Amino acid sequence: MDKFFKLKENNTTVSREIIAGITTFFAMAYAIIVTPNTLSATGMEWGAVFLAAIISSVIGTLIMGLAAGVPYAQAPGLGLSAFFVYTVCGQMGYEWQQALSMVFVCGLINIFITVTSIRQMIIKAIPLSLQNAIGGGIGIYIAYVGFTNVGLFDFSSGVPALSAFSTPQLWVFVIGLILTIILAVKDVRGGILIGIIITTLVGIPFGVTHTGDSVSFTEAVKALPTTFGAIFTSKGIPALFSDPASLPIVIVTVFSFSLSDTFDTIGTFIGTGKKTGIFTQEDIDSVGKGRGFSTKMEKALFADATATSIGAIFGTSNVTTFVESAAGIGAGGRTGLTSVVTAICFILSAFLASFASAIPYAATAPALVVVGCMMTSSFKDIDWENLSEAIPAFFAGIFMALCFSISYGIAMAFITYCIIMAINGRAREIKPILTVMTVLFIINFVLLATV
Repeated sequence: MDKFFKLKENNTTVSREIIAGITTFFAMAYAIIVTPNTLSATGMEWGAVFLAAIISSVIGTLIMGLAAGVPYAQAPGLGLSAFFVYTVCGQMGYEWQQALSMVFVCGLINIFITVTSIRQMIIKAIPLSLQNAIGGGIGIYIAYVGFTNVGLFDFSSGVPALSAFSTPQLWVFVIGLILTIILAVKDVRGGILIGIIITTLVGIPFGVTHTGDSVSFTEAVKALPTTFGAIFTSKGIPALFSDPASLPIVIVTVFSFSLSDTFDTIGTFIGTGKKTGIFTQEDIDSVGKGRGFSTKMEKALFADATATSIGAIFGTSNVTTFVESAAGIGAGGRTGLTSVVTAICFILSAFLASFASAIPYAATAPALVVVGCMMTSSFKDIDWENLSEAIPAFFAGIFMALCFSISYGIAMAFITYCIIMAINGRAREIKPILTVMTVLFIINFVLLATV
């Protein structure tokens, strides 16, 4: 095991990787419950989506751990699930089978741009200052996710405000946050996982921790055929491309899926991997230079790309690398063994759905906040006295949080960076691929506003 996962080389141990894998699972276990809750609004069967989400998460996470050897877990992205339900099926009126077909095509595109090294070229084209900005921005983003998951902010009046501490969930969150901060400051081994477990237990007398409504494993298995392979039926891919007049809208929608999926992943890898040494600058700079997938970054990108199409076949929205993997990395995870442990936890959750869903946001939010705080240290390597660096960095962080989207934060960082470079007469220094991606982001914003 040490030889396969290179534990000594990465200065880690089996026990540390196991703790990290369990921590990652607890931090993102909500996805296997929230995903079917969201997608079932389109008419998809809850049990089918539940099992599809788990199966695709297991496959994607195992590929990440065994093939790429990195501590990242995959699951259906909640932002992309919301886009799937409320925009594609809701506003645009597509059937869920057609929406799944779009996700499948998106996955094929991601595989193509990975195999052809386009995604690797994008990563290499991102300046060092923007890489640090993305890392710090993701820190703000995941901390914000933690805060909003427990309702710390009140948006009811139209003006963001601090919520009144009148709910059990907020009190459990505060207790968990204080506990997690203490464990982190004291550098307690497995402190983040311990914090999640104790906070979950604290939530029981508060009525915050309780088993969720779910279906049995047998019922989920019986429901799975309703979504498995649905994209290959007459209601799927054939129906999606049957009307030539609607092709422009289909292309725009698939493009939006792909752009968001691609940059969420790139942002997560750069933001969490570089600071911890999982991906070194040399690893980033060397992608695309060898034949095949010779670096961890290239293998990880391919693992991420394949998961989306696999998920669409089984019946779920875009499967992507979860930023909550940062919780496990913060707990010491450095190799693929972390991912393997997380995948095993996903398998067990298929049989223990009600128990997995019992982990409340109030227990996982403190972990996200503390890990987010750790990640903002990437901002220290930015020259804040130099507005040419400071403005794109600021935009990366603030837009990731306020737009609840890693890709939008990266988009605003790219756009402002290119504008500033042009103003300073240094437009020629911008890598061509970065210019292309910036233009595509702008086109995407225009199309989403007009189509």
